[in-house]
Amino acid sequence: MLAWGEEPLLAEAVSAALASTGVDVDVIVVDNGSPSVDAVRGTDGVTVLSPGRNLGFAGGCNLGASQASGDVVVFVNSDAVVAPTALAALAEALVGDVALVSGSLRLRARPDVINSAGNPVHYSGLSWAGGLGAPASDFTEGRAIASASGGLCAMTASRFAEIGGFSEPMFAYLEDADLSLRCWLRGWSVGYVPTAVATHHYEFGRNASKLYWLERNRLFMVLTVWPTRLLLALAPALLGLELLMCLVALRDGWLRRKLAGWAWLWRHGREVVARRREVQAAAVISPSEFAALLTPEFSPGESVGLAVPHPARAVSRMYWRLVRPRRG
Repeated sequence: MLAWGEEPLLAEAVSAALASTGVDVDVIVVDNGSPSVDAVRGTDGVTVLSPGRNLGFAGGCNLGASQASGDVVVFVNSDAVVAPTALAALAEALVGDVALVSGSLRLRARPDVINSAGNPVHYSGLSWAGGLGAPASDFTEGRAIASASGGLCAMTASRFAEIGGFSEPMFAYLEDADLSLRCWLRGWSVGYVPTAVATHHYEFGRNASKLYWLERNRLFMVLTVWPTRLLLALAPALLGLELLMCLVALRDGWLRRKLAGWAWLWRHGREVVARRREVQAAAVISPSEFAALLTPEFSPGESVGLAVPHPARAVSRMYWRLVRPRRG
Protein backbone atom coordinates (compact mmCIF):
# COMPACT_ATOMS: atom_id res chain seq x y z
CA MET A 1 0.00 0.00 0.00
CA LEU A 2 1.10 3.52 -0.74
CA ALA A 3 0.34 6.55 1.41
CA TRP A 4 0.34 10.04 -0.05
CA GLY A 5 -1.25 13.10 1.53
CA GLU A 6 -4.14 12.58 3.88
CA GLU A 7 -5.20 8.92 3.92
CA PRO A 8 -8.22 8.68 6.26
CA LEU A 9 -8.91 5.03 5.33
CA LEU A 10 -5.34 3.76 5.58
CA ALA A 11 -5.70 2.20 9.04
CA GLU A 12 -8.94 0.46 8.04
CA ALA A 13 -7.39 -0.77 4.77
CA VAL A 14 -4.35 -2.16 6.59
CA SER A 15 -6.49 -3.82 9.25
CA ALA A 16 -8.65 -5.49 6.59
CA ALA A 17 -5.60 -6.84 4.76
CA LEU A 18 -4.14 -8.24 8.00
CA ALA A 19 -7.46 -9.96 8.73
CA SER A 20 -7.31 -11.91 5.45
CA THR A 21 -8.07 -15.63 5.64
CA GLY A 22 -6.47 -18.48 3.69
CA VAL A 23 -3.11 -16.71 3.31
CA ASP A 24 -0.31 -15.38 5.50
CA VAL A 25 -0.10 -11.61 5.04
CA ASP A 26 2.58 -9.03 5.69
CA VAL A 27 1.64 -5.46 4.85
CA ILE A 28 4.23 -3.05 3.50
CA VAL A 29 3.20 0.62 3.56
CA VAL A 30 5.32 2.99 1.46
CA ASP A 31 5.24 6.53 2.80
CA ASN A 32 5.17 8.76 -0.26
CA GLY A 33 4.56 11.74 2.01
CA SER A 34 1.62 11.14 4.31
CA PRO A 35 1.03 12.00 7.95
CA SER A 36 -1.45 9.12 8.08
CA VAL A 37 1.27 6.45 8.25
CA ASP A 38 1.71 7.21 11.95
CA ALA A 39 -1.62 5.45 12.53
CA VAL A 40 -0.17 2.11 11.35
CA ARG A 41 3.49 2.48 12.29
CA GLY A 42 4.43 -0.16 14.87
CA THR A 43 1.46 -2.41 14.07
CA ASP A 44 2.30 -6.13 14.12
CA GLY A 45 2.64 -7.44 10.59
CA VAL A 46 3.18 -3.95 9.10
CA THR A 47 6.41 -2.54 7.71
CA VAL A 48 6.56 1.17 6.89
CA LEU A 49 9.10 2.24 4.28
CA SER A 50 10.01 5.93 4.15
CA PRO A 51 12.03 6.76 1.02
CA GLY A 52 12.04 10.45 1.91
CA ARG A 53 10.30 11.57 -1.26
CA ASN A 54 7.25 10.79 -3.34
CA LEU A 55 8.17 7.89 -5.63
CA GLY A 56 4.77 7.91 -7.32
CA PHE A 57 2.58 4.86 -7.67
CA ALA A 58 5.02 2.97 -9.89
CA GLY A 59 8.17 3.63 -7.88
CA GLY A 60 6.42 3.17 -4.55
CA CYS A 61 4.96 -0.18 -5.55
CA ASN A 62 8.30 -1.34 -6.89
CA LEU A 63 10.04 -0.39 -3.66
CA GLY A 64 7.43 -2.19 -1.58
CA ALA A 65 7.61 -5.30 -3.75
CA SER A 66 11.40 -5.36 -3.51
CA GLN A 67 11.11 -5.65 0.26
CA ALA A 68 8.32 -8.24 0.27
CA SER A 69 9.13 -11.80 1.33
CA GLY A 70 6.02 -13.63 0.11
CA ASP A 71 5.52 -15.67 -3.03
CA VAL A 72 2.76 -13.29 -4.20
CA VAL A 73 2.73 -9.50 -4.19
CA VAL A 74 -0.66 -7.80 -3.98
CA PHE A 75 -1.15 -4.11 -4.62
CA VAL A 76 -4.07 -2.55 -2.76
CA ASN A 77 -4.96 1.12 -2.74
CA SER A 78 -4.74 2.76 0.65
CA ASP A 79 -8.44 3.65 0.41
CA ALA A 80 -9.53 0.14 -0.59
CA VAL A 81 -10.82 -2.29 2.03
CA VAL A 82 -10.49 -5.95 1.05
CA ALA A 83 -12.93 -8.68 2.00
CA PRO A 84 -11.40 -11.45 4.19
CA THR A 85 -11.06 -13.93 1.31
CA ALA A 86 -10.00 -11.45 -1.41
CA LEU A 87 -6.24 -11.88 -1.18
CA ALA A 88 -6.47 -15.68 -1.12
CA ALA A 89 -8.71 -15.60 -4.21
CA LEU A 90 -6.16 -13.49 -6.08
CA ALA A 91 -3.27 -15.76 -5.08
CA GLU A 92 -5.14 -18.92 -6.07
CA ALA A 93 -5.85 -17.49 -9.54
CA LEU A 94 -2.14 -17.11 -10.37
CA VAL A 95 -1.69 -20.47 -12.09
CA GLY A 96 -0.21 -21.48 -15.43
CA ASP A 97 0.18 -18.57 -17.81
CA VAL A 98 -2.00 -16.30 -15.68
CA ALA A 99 0.58 -13.76 -14.54
CA LEU A 100 -1.51 -10.83 -13.32
CA VAL A 101 -4.98 -10.78 -11.80
CA SER A 102 -7.37 -8.02 -10.80
CA GLY A 103 -10.19 -8.17 -8.29
CA SER A 104 -13.76 -6.92 -8.14
CA LEU A 105 -13.31 -3.37 -6.96
CA ARG A 106 -16.59 -1.90 -5.68
CA LEU A 107 -17.62 1.65 -4.80
CA ARG A 108 -17.35 2.17 -1.06
CA ALA A 109 -20.58 4.15 -0.90
CA ARG A 110 -22.40 1.50 -2.97
CA PRO A 111 -20.78 -1.91 -2.42
CA ASP A 112 -23.10 -3.61 -4.90
CA VAL A 113 -21.83 -1.33 -7.70
CA ILE A 114 -18.60 -1.80 -9.66
CA ASN A 115 -15.69 0.61 -9.54
CA SER A 116 -13.54 -1.62 -11.77
CA ALA A 117 -13.89 -5.18 -13.03
CA GLY A 118 -10.80 -4.99 -15.21
CA ASN A 119 -10.01 -2.03 -17.42
CA PRO A 120 -10.55 -1.80 -21.20
CA VAL A 121 -7.77 -0.24 -23.30
CA HIS A 122 -8.65 1.71 -26.44
CA TYR A 123 -6.33 1.39 -29.43
CA SER A 124 -5.26 5.01 -28.81
CA GLY A 125 -3.99 4.03 -25.36
CA LEU A 126 -6.89 5.57 -23.47
CA SER A 127 -8.11 3.38 -20.62
CA TRP A 128 -10.79 3.62 -17.97
CA ALA A 129 -12.40 1.82 -15.05
CA GLY A 130 -14.24 -1.09 -16.61
CA GLY A 131 -17.83 -1.53 -15.51
CA LEU A 132 -17.86 1.68 -13.47
CA GLY A 133 -21.36 2.27 -12.15
CA ALA A 134 -22.73 -1.12 -13.26
CA PRO A 135 -24.23 -3.68 -10.85
CA ALA A 136 -21.65 -6.08 -9.45
CA SER A 137 -24.07 -8.87 -10.34
CA ASP A 138 -23.17 -8.25 -14.00
CA PHE A 139 -19.55 -9.29 -13.34
CA THR A 140 -19.69 -12.61 -11.54
CA GLU A 141 -17.68 -14.64 -14.07
CA GLY A 142 -13.90 -14.75 -14.26
CA ARG A 143 -12.44 -13.82 -17.63
CA ALA A 144 -9.37 -12.55 -19.44
CA ILE A 145 -9.07 -8.76 -19.40
CA ALA A 146 -6.91 -6.27 -21.27
CA SER A 147 -5.76 -4.55 -18.11
CA ALA A 148 -5.85 -5.09 -14.38
CA SER A 149 -6.70 -2.25 -12.04
CA GLY A 150 -3.85 -1.02 -9.89
CA GLY A 151 -6.37 -0.51 -7.11
CA LEU A 152 -6.43 -4.27 -6.42
CA CYS A 153 -4.17 -6.62 -8.35
CA ALA A 154 -1.62 -9.37 -7.79
CA MET A 155 1.35 -11.12 -9.39
CA THR A 156 3.76 -13.77 -8.24
CA ALA A 157 6.85 -12.06 -6.88
CA SER A 158 9.08 -13.89 -9.37
CA ARG A 159 7.15 -12.75 -12.43
CA PHE A 160 6.83 -9.20 -11.13
CA ALA A 161 10.62 -9.10 -10.79
CA GLU A 162 11.15 -10.75 -14.17
CA ILE A 163 9.07 -8.16 -16.02
CA GLY A 164 10.72 -5.29 -14.17
CA GLY A 165 7.71 -4.20 -12.14
CA PHE A 166 5.75 -1.09 -12.91
CA SER A 167 7.27 1.41 -15.33
CA GLU A 168 8.79 4.03 -13.05
CA PRO A 169 9.03 6.82 -15.65
CA MET A 170 5.22 6.79 -15.71
CA PHE A 171 5.16 7.81 -12.01
CA ALA A 172 1.35 7.61 -11.68
CA TYR A 173 -1.63 6.63 -13.86
CA LEU A 174 -1.85 4.03 -16.64
CA GLU A 175 1.06 2.09 -15.16
CA ASP A 176 -1.39 -0.75 -14.52
CA ALA A 177 -2.37 -0.84 -18.21
CA ASP A 178 1.30 -0.71 -19.22
CA LEU A 179 2.17 -3.62 -16.91
CA SER A 180 -0.83 -5.63 -18.13
CA LEU A 181 -0.05 -5.19 -21.82
CA ARG A 182 3.61 -6.04 -21.27
CA CYS A 183 2.44 -9.27 -19.65
CA TRP A 184 0.35 -10.06 -22.70
CA LEU A 185 3.30 -9.30 -25.01
CA ARG A 186 5.34 -11.93 -23.17
CA GLY A 187 2.65 -14.53 -23.75
CA TRP A 188 1.30 -14.30 -20.21
CA SER A 189 -2.35 -13.58 -19.51
CA VAL A 190 -4.24 -11.14 -17.30
CA GLY A 191 -7.45 -12.15 -15.55
CA TYR A 192 -10.39 -10.85 -13.56
CA VAL A 193 -11.22 -12.62 -10.29
CA PRO A 194 -14.82 -11.81 -9.26
CA THR A 195 -14.48 -13.40 -5.82
CA ALA A 196 -11.65 -11.04 -4.83
CA VAL A 197 -13.79 -8.17 -3.56
CA ALA A 198 -12.77 -4.83 -2.10
CA THR A 199 -14.61 -1.57 -1.58
CA HIS A 200 -12.87 1.57 -2.80
CA HIS A 201 -13.31 5.26 -2.05
CA TYR A 202 -13.04 6.26 -5.71
CA GLU A 203 -12.24 9.86 -6.68
CA PHE A 204 -11.46 10.50 -10.35
CA GLY A 205 -10.03 13.96 -9.76
CA ARG A 206 -8.08 13.55 -6.51
CA ASN A 207 -4.82 14.65 -8.14
CA ALA A 208 -4.91 18.10 -9.77
CA SER A 209 -2.23 16.99 -12.27
CA LYS A 210 -4.07 13.83 -13.32
CA LEU A 211 -4.80 14.97 -16.89
CA TYR A 212 -1.10 15.72 -17.43
CA TRP A 213 -0.08 12.26 -16.22
CA LEU A 214 -2.85 10.50 -18.14
CA GLU A 215 -1.97 12.12 -21.45
CA ARG A 216 1.80 11.95 -21.05
CA ASN A 217 1.70 8.33 -19.94
CA ARG A 218 -0.77 7.33 -22.64
CA LEU A 219 1.70 8.47 -25.28
CA PHE A 220 4.65 6.90 -23.44
CA MET A 221 2.80 3.57 -23.31
CA VAL A 222 1.72 3.64 -26.95
CA LEU A 223 5.20 4.59 -28.16
CA THR A 224 6.89 1.82 -26.18
CA VAL A 225 4.38 -1.05 -26.01
CA TRP A 226 2.46 -0.98 -29.29
CA PRO A 227 4.00 -3.27 -31.97
CA THR A 228 5.55 -1.38 -34.89
CA ARG A 229 3.04 -2.63 -37.44
CA LEU A 230 0.15 -1.47 -35.27
CA LEU A 231 1.79 1.85 -34.45
CA LEU A 232 2.23 2.67 -38.14
CA ALA A 233 -1.35 1.72 -38.96
CA LEU A 234 -2.66 3.94 -36.17
CA ALA A 235 -0.42 6.95 -36.88
CA PRO A 236 -3.11 9.05 -38.64
CA ALA A 237 -5.65 8.40 -35.87
CA LEU A 238 -3.11 9.10 -33.13
CA LEU A 239 -2.10 12.40 -34.73
CA GLY A 240 -5.76 13.35 -35.14
CA LEU A 241 -6.42 12.53 -31.50
CA GLU A 242 -3.52 14.74 -30.43
CA LEU A 243 -5.09 17.68 -32.24
CA LEU A 244 -8.46 16.92 -30.67
CA MET A 245 -6.94 16.61 -27.20
CA CYS A 246 -5.24 19.97 -27.63
CA LEU A 247 -8.55 21.59 -28.54
CA VAL A 248 -10.23 19.98 -25.53
CA ALA A 249 -7.35 21.04 -23.30
CA LEU A 250 -7.57 24.61 -24.59
CA ARG A 251 -11.30 24.68 -23.97
CA ASP A 252 -11.00 23.24 -20.46
CA GLY A 253 -7.94 25.16 -19.35
CA TRP A 254 -5.22 22.47 -19.20
CA LEU A 255 -3.42 23.06 -22.52
CA ARG A 256 -0.17 23.93 -20.74
CA ARG A 257 -0.25 20.53 -19.04
CA LYS A 258 -0.83 18.81 -22.38
CA LEU A 259 2.11 20.64 -23.94
CA ALA A 260 4.24 19.84 -20.89
CA GLY A 261 3.63 16.16 -21.59
CA TRP A 262 4.94 16.56 -25.13
CA ALA A 263 7.98 18.43 -23.79
CA TRP A 264 8.74 15.60 -21.35
CA LEU A 265 8.61 13.00 -24.12
CA TRP A 266 10.92 15.12 -26.28
CA ARG A 267 13.45 15.59 -23.47
CA HIS A 268 13.37 11.87 -22.68
CA GLY A 269 13.42 10.67 -26.29
CA ARG A 270 16.40 8.37 -25.80
CA GLU A 271 14.77 6.81 -22.75
CA VAL A 272 11.58 6.22 -24.74
CA VAL A 273 13.54 4.55 -27.56
CA ALA A 274 15.51 2.37 -25.13
CA ARG A 275 12.32 1.39 -23.33
CA ARG A 276 10.67 0.45 -26.61
CA ARG A 277 13.57 -1.76 -27.64
CA GLU A 278 13.48 -3.54 -24.29
CA VAL A 279 9.72 -4.13 -24.35
CA GLN A 280 9.56 -5.24 -27.98
CA ALA A 281 12.53 -7.60 -27.56
CA ALA A 282 10.50 -9.56 -25.01
CA ALA A 283 7.40 -9.83 -27.22
CA VAL A 284 6.31 -13.31 -28.33
CA ILE A 285 2.82 -12.57 -29.68
CA SER A 286 1.95 -11.16 -33.10
CA PRO A 287 0.63 -7.63 -33.78
CA SER A 288 -2.77 -9.13 -34.58
CA GLU A 289 -2.86 -10.97 -31.25
CA PHE A 290 -1.93 -7.78 -29.44
CA ALA A 291 -4.56 -5.82 -31.36
CA ALA A 292 -7.20 -8.31 -30.22
CA LEU A 293 -6.68 -7.04 -26.67
CA LEU A 294 -7.64 -3.49 -27.60
CA THR A 295 -11.07 -2.03 -28.17
CA PRO A 296 -12.43 0.54 -30.65
CA GLU A 297 -15.21 1.35 -28.21
CA PHE A 298 -14.83 4.36 -25.97
CA SER A 299 -17.38 4.62 -23.20
CA PRO A 300 -15.83 5.52 -19.84
CA GLY A 301 -18.95 7.48 -18.96
CA GLU A 302 -19.89 11.00 -18.07
CA SER A 303 -19.08 10.44 -14.39
CA VAL A 304 -15.38 10.81 -15.17
CA GLY A 305 -15.82 13.65 -17.64
CA LEU A 306 -14.92 11.57 -20.69
CA ALA A 307 -18.24 11.12 -22.47
CA VAL A 308 -17.74 10.74 -26.22
CA PRO A 309 -20.44 11.58 -28.81
CA HIS A 310 -21.92 8.61 -30.67
CA PRO A 311 -20.68 9.82 -34.12
CA ALA A 312 -17.10 9.90 -32.83
CA ARG A 313 -17.48 6.40 -31.40
CA ALA A 314 -18.80 5.19 -34.76
CA VAL A 315 -15.77 6.67 -36.54
CA SER A 316 -13.49 4.95 -34.03
CA ARG A 317 -15.07 1.57 -34.79
CA MET A 318 -14.90 2.12 -38.56
CA TYR A 319 -11.25 3.16 -38.50
CA TRP A 320 -10.33 0.11 -36.40
CA ARG A 321 -12.02 -2.21 -38.89
CA LEU A 322 -9.92 -0.68 -41.66
CA VAL A 323 -6.49 -0.71 -40.02
CA ARG A 324 -6.53 -3.47 -37.41
CA PRO A 325 -3.76 -5.98 -38.14
CA ARG A 326 -5.06 -9.35 -39.26
CA ARG A 327 -3.55 -12.78 -38.99
CA GLY A 328 -1.42 -13.94 -41.85
